[in-house]
Amino acid sequence: MGKKITSTAKEPIKIRFKKLANGNQSIYLDFYREGRREYEFLKLYTIPEKTTADKEANAETLRLANAIKAQKIVELQNNVHGFSVSSGRSKMNVIEYIKKIAEQKQQKAGGGKRTTAMSYLALARQIEDYSGVKTTFKHIDKKYCSGFIEYLKTAQNRNSGLPLNENTQFLYVKKLEAVLNTAITDEVTNLNPFKQIKPENKPKKNKTEIIYLTIDEVRKLEHTECLSSAVKQAFLFSCYTGLRFSDVHGLTWGKLQIDNNGETFINYVQKKTGKQEYLPIPQKATEFLPERVNAKDADHVFKLPSGGYTNIQLKSWALMAGVKKHLTFHVARHSYATILLSLGAGIETISKTLGHSEIRTTQHLYAAIENKLQREAVSLFDKLSRLTD
Repeated sequence: MGKKITSTAKEPIKIRFKKLANGNQSIYLDFYREGRREYEFLKLYTIPEKTTADKEANAETLRLANAIKAQKIVELQNNVHGFSVSSGRSKMNVIEYIKKIAEQKQQKAGGGKRTTAMSYLALARQIEDYSGVKTTFKHIDKKYCSGFIEYLKTAQNRNSGLPLNENTQFLYVKKLEAVLNTAITDEVTNLNPFKQIKPENKPKKNKTEIIYLTIDEVRKLEHTECLSSAVKQAFLFSCYTGLRFSDVHGLTWGKLQIDNNGETFINYVQKKTGKQEYLPIPQKATEFLPERVNAKDADHVFKLPSGGYTNIQLKSWALMAGVKKHLTFHVARHSYATILLSLGAGIETISKTLGHSEIRTTQHLYAAIENKLQREAVSLFDKLSRLTD
């Protein structure tokens, strides 16, 4: 009897890695299609393994990469034989896919518990409560999406135990729609069933009132001591520049520069949008910069405490100043825009200084405030008329 000959089939697709400048590695697939070598980057990244958590995160990333690779091999082989699986829905795990999106958002924002990433993770928890940890894209059809909308009406916030408000329900549905659109782009699925649901059957977003400070309220805060001088300086700096908390928190001395006219400006990349910005800052804002002393260009300007402690300091400071509003850095940003409106700045200028990519965003946010200021301006003529009667 002859010796049995075994052969090892060569893998049609290989997982490879590209090292990035920040130390992470981008994962991509290397394969041949119709005799031509092709590469497909998966938008997945491994990170330097400094802790056990890092190793576990990388292992999970590789599991997802291998799952995508396996699916691609099937698609490649089916296409070779004249079959197509592109019309179906993937068996990829939805919760794991969402977590990877959150991780990418977090990395893009520079790490930390960024709002966008956290909202995706919150969606993952709601899907887990609704349909379980083994939910795949194959399960997501029109019936699933309609059921998810109904589930949200009675779902509770995991932290407070309170029912979800309509805006939160709206957010979860929009996020899941965004996940499905991303999955279509990634060829994980070819269907977004929410498009089959009438708009009137989806949660509605209630327009919330924008909270902002008047010039007098900002001045009250200026003349009131805060238990954390760093929090006070950073908040007032935001009031006079319109910077988001993430950008104030990430501001380094090297980003503060002086132009040929001796004016101070910030040359930075927005954390939220990733856009390069050139922002002239008023002299008033520079009054709230701490002393640089021997700080290096890479050192942070404001040495802020944790987010939770910062919020406690803001609440205490508002009480001491007699400001009866819930202070957040977003309130500081709104205050900046509103003060500019009250001083006569055009909406186009405000949109540019806020770093909005579209002027419609600015108009949508501040239209009501602009109308209010216009009514107040017109009322001045009525007062003038009464004085001359």
